[in-house]
This record gives sequence, structure tokens and C-alpha cells, in this order.
Amino acid sequence: MGDEDLTTLARALAWQADGHGVALATVISTWGSAPRREGSHLAVRADGLFEGSVSGGCVEADVILAAQDLLARGAGHAVLDYGVADSVAWAAGLACGGRIAILVQRLADDGLPPALAADVLAATAAGAARSISSDPATGQARPGRDGPFVRDYPPPRRLFIIGAVHIAQALVPMAQALGIAPTVIDPRGLFAADARFAGLSLDRRWPDEALAELKPNAASALVALTHDPKIDDVALAAALASPAFYIAALGSRKNHAGRLERLAARGFGPDDLARVRGPAGLAIGAIGPTEIALSIAAELVAEWRGAKVVR
Repeated sequence: MGDEDLTTLARALAWQADGHGVALATVISTWGSAPRREGSHLAVRADGLFEGSVSGGCVEADVILAAQDLLARGAGHAVLDYGVADSVAWAAGLACGGRIAILVQRLADDGLPPALAADVLAATAAGAARSISSDPATGQARPGRDGPFVRDYPPPRRLFIIGAVHIAQALVPMAQALGIAPTVIDPRGLFAADARFAGLSLDRRWPDEALAELKPNAASALVALTHDPKIDDVALAAALASPAFYIAALGSRKNHAGRLERLAARGFGPDDLARVRGPAGLAIGAIGPTEIALSIAAELVAEWRGAKVVR
């Protein structure tokens, strides 16, 4: 699921904290060419202000009205069913041949408890996953996966790329396509030029300073690409002091051995050093920046998914 649903959940909690009545609509089933996948959220305030999407605009207006009615009546929940044969769906624009069912819950203890939503946001921000089970028959939600409809919330993944080099230019769009938010960190002004990474905010601080603020968590990855120990080593040390799930550095096996010796001199033990993948990337015979970036992206995904990879 995308980060946009976590953003929608956060906005719903903020609205409620400001004293507004709030309902959360969630796609609980789809069939055919439904425009949004299961789990997609739409938050609706009592005055009609909304954020998120459950159908890409097809039935949003009707869902918003239903949510407002639910809030006005103080009802706990409602289940809305839309299909190509329904007059409401036709009027709203769902003429794509699909079908969706949407659960609307009040952000309240008899629907989706605010404390449960807050726990999801806190956990995912720290790099941990959470799940919420909802019962469409009662509208009540509880933590865990023991229920008729389960919404999993994986943590947002981040990738810290140390070095604004050619491989980084190829790796950034790959990470974005995988739903991973990349940050390029490089204190060298000639490399960290905005024109080389259009649309991406570059961090020009030294890696230890940048990472101290960015705080890598269990859903974070870091790859060092500069070949400069003054830059790469401090980045790797910062990553090893965190629960980052993937840590890697570019370079030959000889260079990697020297890197591990320097990290050991900083006080890191064998278990720490074993976390550093080097040379970075799967052994696919990569040639050139794009193929090397592909090998790194593949290894990162394998590490995240827990796949057994022979290096």
C-alpha cells in the first residue's frame, strides 16, 4: 500500500483532534477493473472536506455524502456497494465494468478507535508493520489479522544513497518505481548539483550529520557509492548504529575488506560487519551505472522480502 493512505489516516486523526467528526472509508473488496485496490482510504470530515480516494473520483461524491449522513446520525458504520449495473454508480461515473465495496467507519471507539489509528502511524514511522481487522457487519476494528477484513500497513521504505554519482542517477528512479523514497546525500558541491537530480531534494550535509536527523529505521536502506572512506565510512557507521534492513557499499572485494577493517577499528563487531553488503548488489555481471543500480535495487528488494540470495 502506498504512503498516501498513511497520510490520509494522519489527516483524519488531525481533524478529529481539532474537534471535527470524521469518518474513514476503506475499499474492502473489488472485482474487475475497479479503479482503486483493496485497503485504499478516503477520510471525510463532517463538513464535507475530504482527503484520499476510494475510486479515483468515480463514486467519491456519493461516499462523501454517505459518510456525512453517518456522522450526522451518529451511526457506527455503513457498507456501500457499487457496480456497473447500479444506477448510483452509473450516475457517479463507475462505468468501467468493475465493482467495489466500501466500508465507512466513524473514527470513534465503536468504529475505528483513534488510538488504534495512532498506533499504526507511530509504528510505521518507526519502521514496523501493523495490521487492523475490521468486521463489516459491526463496523468495529481491532488490532491484528484476526477478522473478516484485514488491512495491512507496511512501513514506508526509504533509501539513503551516499554519493551523487552516475549510479545514483540511475538508482533514484528505480527506487521511486518500487515505492521507496530516495534521499541522495553528498557534501561535495560539484556532485550534488540540482540539475543532475531534477525534482529530488539533495542533502548536502556530511552523512553522519544528515543521518542523525533523518534517523534510519527498520524500513530504511543505505548504500554508499562515493569510494571515499571519509564519506562512506561515516555513513556506514551511522547505518550500523541503526536498525536499517539493508546496508551496502560499492567497491572491490579488496576494498571491502579494508572497509571492514576500518569499521572494526571504530568498535563494530563481527555481527555488525556482517550486515554490510559488499560489493553492493547481486552478482548479475552488471556493466555500467544502470545495470549496477539494477543489481543494487534487486539485492535491496531481496533483503526486504527475506529472500535467500547466494552472493
